[in-house]
Amino acid sequence: MSEDIIETLENGVATLTFNRPEARNAMTAYMFDYLLEALPRLGANPDVRVVVITGAGGAFCAGGDVKSFAARAEGSGPASYEFNQRVDDLRNRMRVAEFIHEIPKPTIAAIPGPAAGAGLSIALACDMRIAVETAKITTAFGNIALSGDFGGSYFLTKLVGTAKARELYFMSSVLTAKEAAAEGIINKAVSEEDYEAEVQKMVSTVAARPTIAIGFMKKNLNKALYEGLKDVLDWEAVHMITNFETEDHKGAAKAFVKKEKPVFSGR
Repeated sequence: MSEDIIETLENGVATLTFNRPEARNAMTAYMFDYLLEALPRLGANPDVRVVVITGAGGAFCAGGDVKSFAARAEGSGPASYEFNQRVDDLRNRMRVAEFIHEIPKPTIAAIPGPAAGAGLSIALACDMRIAVETAKITTAFGNIALSGDFGGSYFLTKLVGTAKARELYFMSSVLTAKEAAAEGIINKAVSEEDYEAEVQKMVSTVAARPTIAIGFMKKNLNKALYEGLKDVLDWEAVHMITNFETEDHKGAAKAFVKKEKPVFSGR
């Protein structure tokens, strides 16, 4: 069994670690297949309170495996096949970004080092991002004459606006995580010394929150990206009434009356 991705679950925190440090955690077909299976499963698991995606060996993810791209370009890679099938296969793998964005659990990208290409797109699909302040952040696609995939163009445009997103794509600009935080791409950039503690602080804080309510908050916020106010209000009403029936809400309401701090179980 490959260990290109390591999955752990502890105290409600599911962690998916890209584990190809010799290749800066560049993605393989196996890794995409693993994520396609794991993300919906973790999203449906009531014991999971938050999903963290990170990388081993001081890097987050360098994106696609450019060595395999070069082999294909020279004709020594896998045999070529019909164009539409290749499009369908890539689109299927790109459901990874949809799952990260849509599963009813908060997703956090913990970025210990470079995030480039599809690796950056995967980080952008997450709900929150925390990074070592010196980590290099770049779309990178233009450097190898590619246009981009895994939703990076969508997420980056939503985060920074059209003009800045085009600059970052057209020029393959390289930002430090500290610079990316100033642009609103990264939620928090921290020193290397503080990185582990700050990741743990963010993750444990989110994991202790009311998971079902956060799942519906995520749905509301996602709806707000592409639907009008009336539709968002409709969904907010449905989700709010649904939340009233959760154990977390009922317990928190009672705690509020008693002037006690609520403890959320994610139920």
